[in-house]
Amino acid sequence: MNSPVSLGIDLGTSELKAILMDATGAVLAHAGVRLSVSRRHSGWSEQAPQDWWQACVQALEQLRGHEAFTRVACIGLSGQMHGAVLLGADNRVLYPAILWDDSRAVAEAEHLGPGFADVTGSLPMAGLTAPKLLWLQRHEPEVFQAIDCVLSPKDYLRLRLSGERISEMSDAAGTLWLDVARREWFSPMVRATGLAPGQLPRLVEGGAASAFLTATGVGLSSDVVIAGGGGDNPVAAVGIGAINAGDGFITLGTSAAIVAITDHAAGNPASAVHSFCHALPNRWYTMGAMLAGASCLRWVTRLTGMADEQTLLNQVQVQLPIGQPVPLETPLFLPYLAGERTPHNDPLLRGGFMNLGHDCTPAMLGYAVMEGVGFGLLDALRAVQSTGADVGACALVGGGARSEYWAQLLANILQREIFTLHGSELSACIGAAKLGFVALGQGAELLAAGMPVKARYKPDLTQQPVLDARYRKFQSLLPAAKALHD
Repeated sequence: MNSPVSLGIDLGTSELKAILMDATGAVLAHAGVRLSVSRRHSGWSEQAPQDWWQACVQALEQLRGHEAFTRVACIGLSGQMHGAVLLGADNRVLYPAILWDDSRAVAEAEHLGPGFADVTGSLPMAGLTAPKLLWLQRHEPEVFQAIDCVLSPKDYLRLRLSGERISEMSDAAGTLWLDVARREWFSPMVRATGLAPGQLPRLVEGGAASAFLTATGVGLSSDVVIAGGGGDNPVAAVGIGAINAGDGFITLGTSAAIVAITDHAAGNPASAVHSFCHALPNRWYTMGAMLAGASCLRWVTRLTGMADEQTLLNQVQVQLPIGQPVPLETPLFLPYLAGERTPHNDPLLRGGFMNLGHDCTPAMLGYAVMEGVGFGLLDALRAVQSTGADVGACALVGGGARSEYWAQLLANILQREIFTLHGSELSACIGAAKLGFVALGQGAELLAAGMPVKARYKPDLTQQPVLDARYRKFQSLLPAAKALHD
């Protein structure tokens, strides 16, 4: 096939995105389909896997009009991590997919305990996959008994595309069932959640040729190769070129994370720092994760009745210019709208404002939210550094990277150079497409290539005394927040 094209698919929580990319790394076309989340009970977060497939079909329909679609030779997959897709023997979905920010399995995570954390790379947490299966065993025994296989979200798309039950190392690391150093299923943890290893999919590396396309009606030929792919953060890392030890980046999307690439498994479970497998062999990454990131800004935009986030950001820039010290009366914000992971490991923790007054404006609330997310990332950064990981200048990716104000504020808070990239909003799609080419035996040059830098933000040292004082006050509010649910 002349001039092969790779189809990169990224299954996010709020949107499924897809791109067509050629062998030079140029994005030829892209498509997106919005997704919704069901919250049947407080703390629950679910989606219907069938909706993911329909969104995938719709995205491919959008791309079929482009001439490059006929040249698709490979598919790479990326997706939200930690979700539990439950399949019966006939591959029928037995229950809504339980997502990464679902907190129903708090008691089950505590029951599993820390005994295997050094092997699995993480403490048991309600948001990870394994405790969810223990919850199902206790609360939905009929569903649990019918389970023939548990897949991660993007692997359900592979199943629909190829008929194969396959996962790969990076998503498997996020289940808590993987020995992350050995990159193989860890039977003691699998059995601790009532499952047998035979109920988990076969594992490949992210750039391996995992299967061939068999789905009909999508407009592609049956000789299209499907790569192993990976979880959204490691595949985004591939997209931006963060593939070697010492590379680091911050993702600021629905959730937020600070990621440091390593050449060995290196976590700190006691501080809720994850050690996960990268989407490439012989590579890992250490991650401090926040359960709410740019979603906090979307929330406060709705709360204040602003037309959109940019309108609120414009008011913040006018009332609290980024180059001037923050007034003492500015509120503080705890960004725990969905609980928190690193370093607190508390899915029941909730957010809040403090220091509100009659003179408080929407702009002050908007600033406090961005600062609070920044302080949460500083907590996560310090936890990541406790593993010995080196974190220098960081790329900023995700929807939050669109705000120059927020990027500069993060540079000031983290005391790190922050840089944004052209095209980073598609980084997971691009990384998936790169892995598709690798599965074809091509793409080595693409892996090494990063993305062009859009802007660089250096710390403003004149802001440091005020921000340090506000960070200490931010930290002092945590005991009160915890007391509200104890």
